[in-house]
Amino acid sequence: MLLIFNSISFYSRPFSMEILNVSAECFPIAKVGGLADVVGALPKYQKKSGVVSKVIMPFYDTNFLKDKSFDKDYTGHLKLGKLHYDFEILTPHEPLDFPVYLVNIPGLFDRAEIYSHEDDVERFLAFQLAVLDWMMHLDEKPSIVHAHDHQTGFLAFLMSHAPAFKSLKEIPTVFTIHNAQYQGQFGYDKLRYFPEFDLKKMGFIDWDGAINPLATAIKCSWRVTTVSPGYLEELKSNANGLEELINQETEKFSGILNGVDTKVWNPETDQYLVKNYSHKEEK
Repeated sequence: MLLIFNSISFYSRPFSMEILNVSAECFPIAKVGGLADVVGALPKYQKKSGVVSKVIMPFYDTNFLKDKSFDKDYTGHLKLGKLHYDFEILTPHEPLDFPVYLVNIPGLFDRAEIYSHEDDVERFLAFQLAVLDWMMHLDEKPSIVHAHDHQTGFLAFLMSHAPAFKSLKEIPTVFTIHNAQYQGQFGYDKLRYFPEFDLKKMGFIDWDGAINPLATAIKCSWRVTTVSPGYLEELKSNANGLEELINQETEKFSGILNGVDTKVWNPETDQYLVKNYSHKEEK
């Protein structure tokens, strides 16, 4: 089901807030599945409630971004162990319904396919480090960082336990599990990619003898949500090995039912339908 995470009531801060959604996908820029639909719609509905809601995502070589012009918001440099990458944060000239920031890391994201590359660990860890570096240099920090799925699973951990990002420690973090079957786990041979942190905190990134970003997000985020109450109940007994952790952390979980964006998924206007229709009977 293609859904919107309509969760304004979940946030407890006053509505003079700014939410930063961090995601690997966002419709219409880059989409593989329902994650893109959620991240592409949630900011629009938060805006209606008086919330400033932004999205930051990787800059892929997608058709949507071709032949478009951009402003450069920030330039930076990051390290993954001995690997060095320059990056830039871009904003499109042609605005969407909400502010979008694109992380351009040449050599990592200048590809049309979003996932299933041999260097996905490096790609999405670099993405998260770039996001954090950019946030460190913002004059006004977001009120809430809302991370989506395992490609953003280390944000809360690094904000809390990496000295380089200690000024972000007090920003509340929310993590949404869209699909727990994909967890992004990898071996300790790639621990060298992480910035310095207290090794006594190693247990936060470990699950079942591997580094697991989805498990890390569950352990370290202030709150965790799922795409429906039913999915939360399902995960307690079927989460691809994370059932014990989810049951341990159940007090920080909320299952919030998403809903379709009727402006996008509208059978009266959908150009991909052979014949448009509505709930009204034809005369």
